[in-house]
Order: sequence, then structure tokens, then C-alpha cells
Amino acid sequence: MPQVNKISKAPPAAVEKVLIQLGNNIRTARLRRGWKQEDLARRVGVSRYVVADIEKGKPSTAIASYLGALWALGLLDDTNHVADPDNDTEGKALESARAPKTAAKRKQALDNDF
Repeated sequence: MPQVNKISKAPPAAVEKVLIQLGNNIRTARLRRGWKQEDLARRVGVSRYVVADIEKGKPSTAIASYLGALWALGLLDDTNHVADPDNDTEGKALESARAPKTAAKRKQALDNDF
């Protein structure tokens, strides 16, 4: 039996909230298209039970299943902004703090003799 990791058993509240919202969004998109869970499952290549788990926001469901559902619904392009390095203000600040304050010194003088 596969071992379930800790975050799948008891995700932080913020993670659980986002998964539930994502599942609700996928369900709403499916219903707006008039699709049954079986229809989405067939398009993604998973079982109806996986689609039900996606729509519940179940944390142990593979991210590929969530992304597959978004792809089948035509919503995958919206994920391009997730973890975009250009929007990572904290990461940029840390990188800037580690950057050298002055240029590196030359190891030896340049020789202009060609």
C-alpha cells in the first residue's frame, strides 16, 4: 500500500482552502459545460471517482489529475501565473540581499599588448 505523506493527511488550513476552492471551480466549469463527471473523467483519462476527489479538493489526488481537468476544461493557461518568479517579491528581496554590493576586483591587470 502506498504511503501517504503528511501534507496529504493533514494539509495546512491555507492549502486545504485553496484545494477546496480549486475543486469547486472545476466543478462549476464542468457543470456550465453540461458535462457529467464521467464526461470529464473520459477526457482526462481518469475514473469518475478521481474527478469526484478533484471536485472535493482532496489533497491526496495527484496534481496531474487537477491539471488534466483544467486542460480538459480549457482553463490550463490560467495556471501560467502560479509561482511566477516575476511575482515572487520575497524571493527577489532575498536574492537582492545576497547579491554583492560592489563589483568583483580584477585578479590581475589587463595587458594591452596584442
